[in-house]
Amino acid sequence: MRQKLITYFDPKQIEGIELPQKFTFPFFYQPHKITEIAAADLQNYLEHQDNFEHNFGLDPQQKGLVIGKMFGVLIVEDHHGKLGYLSAFSGKLGGTNTHVKFVPPVFDMLTENSFFLKEIEVLNAINSQVDQIESNPAYVALINKLEEAKLQAEQQINAQKQLLKENKAERKKVRQANKSVLSPDEYALLEADLIKQSLRDKHEFNMLENYWQGEIEALQTQLRSFEDAIELLKKERKEKSSDLQQQLFEQYSFLNQYGKSKSIGAIFSETIFGKPPAGAGECATPKLLQYAFLHNYKPIAMAEFWWGASPKSEVRKHKQFYPACTGKCEPILKHMLEGVELDENPLLKNLGEAKQLEIIYEDSYLIVVNKPNELLSVPGINIQDSVYTRLKYQLNIEPLIIHRLDMPTSGLLVVAKTKEAHKIIQKQFLKRTVKKRYTALLDGIIESKTGMIKLPLMMDIEDRPRQLVCFEQGKKAITEYQVISQQEGKTKIHFYPHTGRTHQLRMHASHHLGLNAPIVGDDLYGKSADRLYLQASLLEFIHPITQEIMRFEVAEEF
Repeated sequence: MRQKLITYFDPKQIEGIELPQKFTFPFFYQPHKITEIAAADLQNYLEHQDNFEHNFGLDPQQKGLVIGKMFGVLIVEDHHGKLGYLSAFSGKLGGTNTHVKFVPPVFDMLTENSFFLKEIEVLNAINSQVDQIESNPAYVALINKLEEAKLQAEQQINAQKQLLKENKAERKKVRQANKSVLSPDEYALLEADLIKQSLRDKHEFNMLENYWQGEIEALQTQLRSFEDAIELLKKERKEKSSDLQQQLFEQYSFLNQYGKSKSIGAIFSETIFGKPPAGAGECATPKLLQYAFLHNYKPIAMAEFWWGASPKSEVRKHKQFYPACTGKCEPILKHMLEGVELDENPLLKNLGEAKQLEIIYEDSYLIVVNKPNELLSVPGINIQDSVYTRLKYQLNIEPLIIHRLDMPTSGLLVVAKTKEAHKIIQKQFLKRTVKKRYTALLDGIIESKTGMIKLPLMMDIEDRPRQLVCFEQGKKAITEYQVISQQEGKTKIHFYPHTGRTHQLRMHASHHLGLNAPIVGDDLYGKSADRLYLQASLLEFIHPITQEIMRFEVAEEF
């Protein structure tokens, strides 16, 4: 058995720190002081260790593929009431699962003589047989000969078709030239000869087609013996891969505090995925909890942080804390944390409940409101309080929402009172004729005073509602910006979005290919603060009935 991997605290490190009463809610949290101490200790180890080599992208001189990693710490209490922490990393590190100081994976597929490696050897042997057949000189020669035959057949048949067309046109000319010149008997003889020519042309064409069909079928028959062998091997490989995957799903099991084990297959069979997504179970927190439950340690608190250069698609900053992912980890942790009392989910709190919704304009067709931060635009799954519900009950109308602001974003929102007004204003939004300006405070200094950000965005389906930058599948997202002022390492900025993608301004601000400076208070892509410093400060559109230009501007809140 491996050595115990708990790192105990020096009592002086945690002197005077009150332990949390409940375990961390993994998907939205502020790191507890004791987890910050553990994370700092682990980060110090990472900066100075010489036990493994991995290119995190922090040293420009280091060669090799750059791969940043998520690391996690779990504060635990041992059987004697002594406090320490466990460490883990997501996935593999330096090509292996086993490292000093870090807990092992929940299921190590790379263990010597494991069923996984044995089955991989079988699959590799099948792949080798397929490769041998596909590289067989006789097989390659037949493929090339078949392609050449098809090309020649196509060329000759097309040439013969063209000749048929030309001969037919020529016979038509002969008929037209001789119909009024020859006697009926002479013309009949001519027509009979022309028909013979036509039949001869068709016969020659059919002979050519039949010849090439026979040649191609003969080559395909010779190839079939090779292709049948390849197909059988691929079928066997697919069946063995499926069996191996199912075996992994059954063997890959997770514990909870009651000692109850549940396989990853059973866990994800209850989700919309139906089966585990790639990499499920390899994140830091499941590894940490598994080790704690195996050794009867009591989990106290957790935290995860990013170590290394930012990845291309996600927003990840070096040393910054992040929650566990929802797509891969939430189903697993639901089982692992069964019976563990958790901190309240902050996302279930209605932080906008006590805040006033200011109506700054109203007529028979529309309403313009100044939405406070933390108030939803429309009712959510868990929180009903919203701009929609407040207008509905306060004004006794059925408000028609045209556009939305994220819950933490404050500012201007236009709502229609009639279907006609809704349709006309919505059309302006779709045609992008509505003028919008957002004001934000960024955590960083922006060198360029003006500019345009063009980073296509798409949903991270494994970690909703986070977005990804994706140049292949993302939707076009364009933001114009203008720096207003800078002080104390912060930049006040105006954003002019040309498109309206989810989290567009937050991603364009925080992503390293954008401004690389998250909006202050952005708990998804930056660091939490007293609020998200983002406000929809200007809105201009054409009135749906009067055709007047309606321009609204609110005082900037920061």
